[in-house]
Amino acid sequence: MPRFPKILLLIGSVALVLTVFLGANATGVSAASDPQENAYRQINVYSEVLSHIQSDYVEEPNIPNVTNGALRGLLESLDSESSYLTPEENKSFKAMKGGKAQVGLNVSKRFGFATVVNVVPNSPADRANLNDGDLIESINDKSTHDLSLASIEMMLRGEPGTPLTLSVVRPRKASPDKVELTRVIMAPVPVAETQYENSTILYLKPGSLDRDHVSQIEGKLKSLNKGGKKLLLDLRDVADGDMAEAQRLTNMLLKSGTISTLEGQKFAKQTVTADPSKTIAEKAPVVVLVNRGTAGPAELVAAALQDNKRAELVGEKTFGIGSQVKTFELPDGGALILSVAKYETPSGKKFEDEGVTPGVLVAGAIDTGDDDATAPANKDQLDDQLSKALEILKGKAA
Repeated sequence: MPRFPKILLLIGSVALVLTVFLGANATGVSAASDPQENAYRQINVYSEVLSHIQSDYVEEPNIPNVTNGALRGLLESLDSESSYLTPEENKSFKAMKGGKAQVGLNVSKRFGFATVVNVVPNSPADRANLNDGDLIESINDKSTHDLSLASIEMMLRGEPGTPLTLSVVRPRKASPDKVELTRVIMAPVPVAETQYENSTILYLKPGSLDRDHVSQIEGKLKSLNKGGKKLLLDLRDVADGDMAEAQRLTNMLLKSGTISTLEGQKFAKQTVTADPSKTIAEKAPVVVLVNRGTAGPAELVAAALQDNKRAELVGEKTFGIGSQVKTFELPDGGALILSVAKYETPSGKKFEDEGVTPGVLVAGAIDTGDDDATAPANKDQLDDQLSKALEILKGKAA
């Protein structure tokens, strides 16, 4: 393709993305507001940059790669949940079916690369000693820096028994580790339950906040009103689930007050408040455990209970995921996955941007990824977060 048509291709692509962002159309650009005018003015800057790339770069650039990189960078500069999909990626994304095999990783993007939000217990990733905060440099030799979040999530899935190779950068290690995993079908894990302090403290640990797990918790919470029990809700490493189910769980413990709000530039503000008729255990003392792997629906629960002074939070600052996304199809078959609204805590903080900071900060164990057969047992024995949560609950009157 001649030089200038190539440049116009990229300029047109960027203009198309800006049009979607700003809600403009072909007939409304001339009447745009000042912010819109400023954005479109930047197209001249893009044109100048691209002209230099085309004419002065050390070798003739691959314009489609430049286009994809520019669009992906544009989206990822907004937040970790927004992505650009090429036509090929969008086709694969649409064909992706639920229930495929996986390795037990929840990921997001931080610092330009895929980052482990949390690891599913007893999964291939857990057995390979992957941990919250590990940075995935590449998947099957493809750099995650050059992949959208949607593409990364697709690559982690596949047919049962198929292999997957990750290059993982761990804390306190200078060089990446090569980690070989095999995809498996992950069976749902029921809510874990333990009794502490002569059965006066009910400990509940869900693996997800989907409808099934929240319903399991609902059944167990009914016992709190009998015998003056206290609740220790462990939301560490909980990222899966549904925001509506998180709101339902919060309402089980909260009789009044704001649970969450959701708002965007063109998304009417939605405020969810507690419904007293749906509250099950409004008086039982509650402590909630959170850590770096607490994300999404679990963050909503933790923030609502803390802001309404219904529960004390113990642990570490959470990961920070809380947006509602919308997919915009593009004329060439590509797509934008764009955050159109963000959830806010009752105190008005967007946990997508800030995470949730517990009132009682207790550091978790730092795992360096060494293959030590005694590590899991030691982590259980040295669970300072759990010990602190139990200490706080012991001091509360039922």
